Amino acid sequence: MRRFAALLDALSFQPARNAKLRLIEDYLRSTPDPDRGYALAALTGALSLANAKPAILRSLGQAATDDVLFHMSYDYVGDLAETLALVWRNASGANAEPPSLTAVVETLRAAPKRDVPQLISGWLDTLDATGRWALLKLITGALRVGVSARLAKTALAHVGNVPVEDIEEIWHALEPPYPELFAWLLQGGERPEAAAAVSFRPLMLAQPLDEAELPAMDPAEYRAEWKWDGIRVQIVAGGAERRMFSRAAEDVSAAFPDIMAVTDFSAVLDGELLVARPGDNGIAIAPFNDLQQRLNRKAVTKKMLDESPAHVRLYDILFEDGEDLRGLSFDERRMRLEAWYAKAPRPRFDISPLIDFKSWDELAKLREGARAASVEGLMIKRGASPYLAGRAKGHWFKWKRDTLSVDAVVMYAQRGHGKRSSFYSDFTFGCWRPVSDPGAEAPTGRELVPVGKAYSGFTDEELKKLDKFVRDHTIERFGPVREVERKLVVEIEFDAVQRSTRHKSGVAMRFPRFHRIRWDKPADEADELETLVKMIE
Repeated sequence: MRRFAALLDALSFQPARNAKLRLIEDYLRSTPDPDRGYALAALTGALSLANAKPAILRSLGQAATDDVLFHMSYDYVGDLAETLALVWRNASGANAEPPSLTAVVETLRAAPKRDVPQLISGWLDTLDATGRWALLKLITGALRVGVSARLAKTALAHVGNVPVEDIEEIWHALEPPYPELFAWLLQGGERPEAAAAVSFRPLMLAQPLDEAELPAMDPAEYRAEWKWDGIRVQIVAGGAERRMFSRAAEDVSAAFPDIMAVTDFSAVLDGELLVARPGDNGIAIAPFNDLQQRLNRKAVTKKMLDESPAHVRLYDILFEDGEDLRGLSFDERRMRLEAWYAKAPRPRFDISPLIDFKSWDELAKLREGARAASVEGLMIKRGASPYLAGRAKGHWFKWKRDTLSVDAVVMYAQRGHGKRSSFYSDFTFGCWRPVSDPGAEAPTGRELVPVGKAYSGFTDEELKKLDKFVRDHTIERFGPVREVERKLVVEIEFDAVQRSTRHKSGVAMRFPRFHRIRWDKPADEADELETLVKMIE
């Protein structure tokens, strides 16, 4: 555990991407099997320790101090693992050698649930504060050290001197601690083979369009389609196997049994996951907020399946009956996709239509209607492009619609996690709406109503100022949440706004983030809720 703890500690204090890569690479090269395999699984979110729940850690913390003191400490620190690591006092005479990472993982996997608290308590006694923190992070699965699964796989690819796409193509066929993976990358072994039916294939991604480059691009060489407001997915099916992956290669099949039930083919398809209901002309695509109700769920109720039916709008075909089509041009793959679909149209699937245009000006005018059509903008794809993993330059472009913005007032704040656990970085903001006294015919005043939350869009220096504002202007506390004086205005940028029955304001924003902090603007000049309502598509 000492070496793994040192890695997590170094990663948590290192903001630079390339430096994080070097730290992970050095660890993977110098750490023996199977420790490095379990560490890689932890960094990529592929490690599951089902019997070790956060509730166990809270119970240990309350026993180590007392209930009130532990909760006060947790509120101040903002992170469960860090809080317990700091309040823990080693048992007298506890001088055993700290466990290895492998011992922790394999012991927890084999242990009955009733034995887990005693195991964790014993390990905590053998470790210093950093080791305790790393152990608890491992157990909760929430490392929060600024490392994505993609970054960890990139470090692994550097270690083996192979493209990261080669790692991703076989990743889902492997299990921790990945002995065959390290044997291939570091010992000259055979490349592990992934079953074609269940393998995620790295997605081809688009670059943001620089409109200044359009005059140099021949519109006849490109194809256009709408950028639908859902989430990108890849459907992989063949034989008895069928899965659906997110763009981050996460298996989301279990959350969408309605899609899996009609995935009875042998192909790898690229598309957009949406919620679609019967409409006047076939189906009507629902707002993203409806899809969001179904994301990140382990179980889906019948009511949810009935009220928010999933639908996949197809963009591309990568494999058909085992044949790799990625080397074909986009135009050729498009013909194959249309021919494949025509043979057996399936419910819950359709093909994203191409947009007919002759000039960039004509396409620009169509883009102006993107918001009214409830789409994110346009995708522009070179007709001759093969399907290339990653963000290949000069092939695919995204031309998103313009963003929206409102001036809102900060109402509540909460601490962040990881390196932000010491700062108030998660903010709830509101807009004004009229209120009336009982019996009054006209509004007699205004009140702020929460309209959204944001935790990005500000610099580190601005975060420090925001944190100080929260501490200096707190008027009430609700557990980890602070209510602040209604005096700070922030300009919030967002992609769209939709009606929502789940929010008091009746609206929900899409990707809200800070654009500017209006230290100069009085709170009573912030926008009305009605301004947001008028932006609903």
